[in-house]
Amino acid sequence: MLGVLRNGTYRALFSAQVIALVGTGLLTVPLGLLAFDLAGAAAGAVLGTALTIKMVAYVGVAPVVAAIVDRLPKKAVLVGADVVRLGIALLLPFVTEAWQIYVLVFILQSASATFTPAFQSLIPAVLPDLREYTRALALSRLAYDLEALLSPVLAAALLAFVSYSSLFMGTAFGFAGSAILVLIAAIPRHPDDQPPSTFWERLPAGVLVFARTPTLRFLIFTNVVVAAGTAVVLVNSVVYVKSVFGLGDAALAVTLGAYGAGSLLVAVSIPRIVDRFGVTRTMLTGVAVVVLGLVAAVPVTIVAVTAGMGWWALLVVWAVLGAGTSLINTPSSRLLAAASTPSNRNLVYTAQFAVSHACFLLTYPLAGWVGAASLPAATALLTGIALIGAVGAIAIRRHADRTGQPWQTSAIPVATP
Repeated sequence: MLGVLRNGTYRALFSAQVIALVGTGLLTVPLGLLAFDLAGAAAGAVLGTALTIKMVAYVGVAPVVAAIVDRLPKKAVLVGADVVRLGIALLLPFVTEAWQIYVLVFILQSASATFTPAFQSLIPAVLPDLREYTRALALSRLAYDLEALLSPVLAAALLAFVSYSSLFMGTAFGFAGSAILVLIAAIPRHPDDQPPSTFWERLPAGVLVFARTPTLRFLIFTNVVVAAGTAVVLVNSVVYVKSVFGLGDAALAVTLGAYGAGSLLVAVSIPRIVDRFGVTRTMLTGVAVVVLGLVAAVPVTIVAVTAGMGWWALLVVWAVLGAGTSLINTPSSRLLAAASTPSNRNLVYTAQFAVSHACFLLTYPLAGWVGAASLPAATALLTGIALIGAVGAIAIRRHADRTGQPWQTSAIPVATP
């Protein structure tokens, strides 16, 4: 897997991704502490609003900004987004009102919604070989999972020596490092053969590719499955640990770590699995694993709520959900690369970015609101949503096979370096 780092351009871009991820991970802890300083016991409401604003930026702003910047050089777009995020990180220590958090979070996440799809759409051009691209996707997944596990630990260690407001500087350094690495990378130039188009023609372009491509319609339904499984873990883990089992903060870290560990273990094996079974079979296996994990979560939750027992069983279920999510998410970008061309790739990746986060806008509130009344009901509801996604994905795959529709190309069209 690490062999792809021999490519100098990818090595610089991957390093930029890792440094930016660490900066973003560090941001989570001081933002929560800042919210508590400003709102006290109502800090949860402030953070909840901020997270909702984040998703709105991802779903609503990303396609608009992508259509605006699509004809600009990728390097300028990526560095510009990092500069905006750097500026916001430097402003956060001076916040004195909750509404200022909302404004700054909206701007920061809008910049992230510009950076991430543009970054992801570059990688197929840098690594045109399918096997190398798959290994890059697995490496990227490992980076995300490791960041989720290690950033809170790093933040806790730093807080032993500095105030929480100093951690915003760590975030700023992360974005600055990302911008520098992007600047020195030999990024493939923007295609010169793009047909002329207006903003209004580019705005729906990515969604139109999704609408006419069976593999991407299949991807939409797998997004639903991922959103259902992830919502159970991220929204309700703290409720299971603190309220149901009566455990401490360390147990929450272990519980979330079980999900990350399941994802990590599978991500390492993804290149071999995809080479042997193909992208969509791997993703359908992940769909089955997530659904089975959610089905198992229902009786585990019932026993936990009624008897206060079963934390170890919950850890196993969380690890299964993490493994299934990795089987779906890690190879999914292969479908995006195969269904797009250099002229529309950024718009297609942006459409996936928006669509996948729109699924979370559905499942996160359901997990939280229904879970507040009944954890078993919330788990059962999200299991039902995952089943709908699974049935939809299987139906699209079978329909394509039955009608002879082209399903997946074997090569990635790439931009001229």
